[in-house]
Amino acid sequence: MKNFLIIAGICGLMASCAVVRPGEVGIKQNLGNLSDKIHTEGAVFYNPLTSKVVKTSIQTNDLELLLSLPSKEGLSVNSQISILYRLETNKVPGIIKNYGLGYEGIISNVFRSASADVCSRFFAKDMHSGMRATIEADIRTQMGTILDSQGIVIESVLLKSIQLPEGLSKSIERKLQAEQEAMRMEFVLQQQKLEAERIIIEAEGTRDAQKILSQGLTEQIIKLRSIEAFMELSKSPNSKVIITDGKTPFLVSGEGK
Repeated sequence: MKNFLIIAGICGLMASCAVVRPGEVGIKQNLGNLSDKIHTEGAVFYNPLTSKVVKTSIQTNDLELLLSLPSKEGLSVNSQISILYRLETNKVPGIIKNYGLGYEGIISNVFRSASADVCSRFFAKDMHSGMRATIEADIRTQMGTILDSQGIVIESVLLKSIQLPEGLSKSIERKLQAEQEAMRMEFVLQQQKLEAERIIIEAEGTRDAQKILSQGLTEQIIKLRSIEAFMELSKSPNSKVIITDGKTPFLVSGEGK
């Protein structure tokens, strides 16, 4: 009998104890009335006949949505969205009192309204370009003006997947290809321009060198070089015939004939 009472006491104690895990808070609800006292991780004892402990997460949660977003030109852009949010610990009792545990539905509805307002100010192509971060930030800010005061903090809005209308998608693809081709041609033209400049500089250098050389070739220098060449030829052991006009050791042209 004693063992039975001990076991019954243990079971009763377990039935009247709730465990709040890390990342959660618990609120006692007594006969339908929600307490304002917040219980963090650990054991919470209550009367199971009249009370219960309502638990909810205060960690960052991810709400996934698949929506069709309107654009400035009136197109519909399908997008997969992640909304990262968390609850402020000291405002959890008010959130549960006002919205219950289905507050994600409120977040979803606020997002639909904010995204429709923000996206209608941007073109569809902007959602698929570098403007995406601006759109996400604007939606998050607009949602915050409504939910922050309620204790629901929107940390980020992420447009993870954007599906543009087929015609627009092909048009953007063609535009990107044309831009890439234009960039390639600009590079080729730049290379050709640099090569042309190199050739001009090289030709100018050759011209200047020839000009300097021609200015330095006086008649005396030419005679000296002729004598040096004649002497070098005379040192050669091979048989040779040197035709000269008596001035230079070179073959005399037929002009005097």
